[in-house]
Amino acid sequence: MENTQKISRKRKKKTSERVIETLIRIFAIATVFITVGIIFTLLMESLKFFDHVSLLEFLTGTVWTPLMLPAHFGVLPLVVGTFTIAILASIVAIPLGLGTAIYLSEYATSRLRKVLKPALELLAGIPSIVYGYFALTFITPMLRTILPDTEVFNSLSASIAVGIMIIPLVASLSEDAMNAIPNAMRSGAYALGSTRLEVATKIVIPAAKSGIVASFVLAISRAIGETMIVAIAAGASPNLTFNPLRSIQTMTGYMVSVSTGDISVGSMEYQTIFAVGLLLFFITFALNLFARKYISNKRR
Repeated sequence: MENTQKISRKRKKKTSERVIETLIRIFAIATVFITVGIIFTLLMESLKFFDHVSLLEFLTGTVWTPLMLPAHFGVLPLVVGTFTIAILASIVAIPLGLGTAIYLSEYATSRLRKVLKPALELLAGIPSIVYGYFALTFITPMLRTILPDTEVFNSLSASIAVGIMIIPLVASLSEDAMNAIPNAMRSGAYALGSTRLEVATKIVIPAAKSGIVASFVLAISRAIGETMIVAIAAGASPNLTFNPLRSIQTMTGYMVSVSTGDISVGSMEYQTIFAVGLLLFFITFALNLFARKYISNKRR
C-alpha cells in the first residue's frame, strides 16, 4: 500500500514538473515571437517609408520637417536631441547613483540600509509625467533664474529630471552587485590596513564591475527611451543643436506627438513613426549588445 502511494506521489510530482516545464517553455517561446512581431511590424512600415525616402537622406539629413511643406526627412536633429538627453541625464544619475550604492553597501548600517533603500526606490515609482511637470514648473524656472538665456522648453531641464528618475536604477542594481561580493575579500583588505574608501574603490567596485556597467547601460537605455518627460519639458522643436538651453525634440518625443495627432494610417507621416522607431530599436539594441560583450569580456 505504501509503495503504491509513493509511486503515485512520484508520478504526480513528475507530471507537475512536466506541466511547469512546458509552461516555462511556452513563455520563453512567446517572448521570442513577441520580439519578432515587433521587429516585423517596424520593418514592414519602415520599408514603405524608405521606398520614398533614401536611407542616406534619412540618416544624414539635418532638417526634420515631415509634417510641413516642403517636407524634409533628416533624422539627425532627433538623434542629437535623444543623445543630448541621455548624456546629460547620465552625468546626473551615474555619479549620484554609484555614490549612493557605495554608501549603502560599504558605509550604512543594516538598519539604516533598510530605511534608505526603500525610500530611494520610491523615486522609481513616481510616474514619468510627474517628473515632466516637475521639470517644467520647478527646474526650468530655477534654471532661468541662474541662466536667463534658458528657453521655456529646454533639454537641460528635461535631462535633470530624467537623471533624477534613473538614479534608483543605477543605485539599486549597483548596490546589489556590490553586496554579491564575498565579505572575505573585504575582510582581507581590512586586515592589510585598507580604509573603507580603499576597499570600496579598489576591491569592491572592480569585482562588481560587470553588474555596475550593466546598471549604467540599463539606465542609459531608459533615458534614451524616455517619452513623457522630454515631451513635456524639452519641447517639440527638432533643432540640430548641442546647446542644452534650447528647445529640442527626441525620437520618442516625436513619436508620441505625431501618434496623438490627426494623421491618416498609411501616409508618409504615419510611416515616419515606424522609421524613427526602427532606428531607436537599433540604437538600444547596439547599446545592449556592446554592454553584453563588455561584461562577458570582463568575466573571463
